[in-house]
Amino acid sequence: MRFEKSLELLLVHCQGELGHVLVGGAPELPGSTMLDKMNHINEVDDSLRRFVTFEPRAHVAMSVNLLLAPTRADADAGFIVLQADRAHPMSGSNCICVVTALLESGRVAIREPETMVRLDTPAGLIVARARCENGRCLSVSLDNVPSFAELLDHEIDTPQWGRIKVDIAFGGVYYALVDVEQIGLAIEPANARALAEAGIELKRLLVDQVKVRHPTLPGVEGIAYVMFRDHEPDGAVRTCTTLQPGRVDRSPCGTGSSANLATLHARGLLSVGDTRVSRSIIGGEFRAEAIGETEVGSRKAVLPRITGSAYVYGRTELRLDREDPFKAGFALSDTWGPQVNLLR
Repeated sequence: MRFEKSLELLLVHCQGELGHVLVGGAPELPGSTMLDKMNHINEVDDSLRRFVTFEPRAHVAMSVNLLLAPTRADADAGFIVLQADRAHPMSGSNCICVVTALLESGRVAIREPETMVRLDTPAGLIVARARCENGRCLSVSLDNVPSFAELLDHEIDTPQWGRIKVDIAFGGVYYALVDVEQIGLAIEPANARALAEAGIELKRLLVDQVKVRHPTLPGVEGIAYVMFRDHEPDGAVRTCTTLQPGRVDRSPCGTGSSANLATLHARGLLSVGDTRVSRSIIGGEFRAEAIGETEVGSRKAVLPRITGSAYVYGRTELRLDREDPFKAGFALSDTWGPQVNLLR
């Protein structure tokens, strides 16, 4: 066999959501910060993202976390979330996958009962505390970036559901949070396809109706995801984040849970020290806690701590043969639907 390059990945999931970690073989990326490097992927050269997230080497219901040397002295490692649509600045489930992979592969030494790992991300520094025992990472608590609400009860017109209310909040990326009863569905596995389609349609409508831009992070703008939410009898928040090209997050969604905390904080329904349980469409759980308050620009913000568990279940090597006719990857409408026509 004749191969030009190879990439080493650890196979990881967080509460069912695949967040593989690319630990070796990736090329250097230009940029003095992790944000610069993410913007280079999105604006200049996305060939690596396509190689690891498109068919025939991947599928749409997953992420690949690009592990990089940190660009700041106070971090142990850096990473960028690569997904089928673009590179994203932060993801709670993926961050938990990265910390677990770093520890269980020995790239960061485990110190029991708790190991601190500092991660350089395009959204900012993430401080994670991992509970460890017998060489295993049992759970990860990550102190997320400041999260804040942009709009509360913002009304949008939809052809299918009439006028509905959405909250727009930042939790590492921008979310539109929608109380699910407004679209006549329940967050349960049988409705996953319908929820995914509804979320993608709402995002399409929001592109024209709502413009958002982070006040301090150039290039972080626009609504990344629509997250449906509901309330359980035990007080938990049932979540269902919808992602392009049209699927639902298998995890409870850490950045979405952070955005939801921000909306509660903005409404005066959440104080420092309060916690909420976020429960996914398949029953996985994160614990979301407000550990402080701050400001971002002129916006009042909450400091979230998200706790959950991930599992390393294997490793793989991807190899590039220059004669491979599909080295750039491909996408088909059976999984992408009409959004396949929007790909560059």
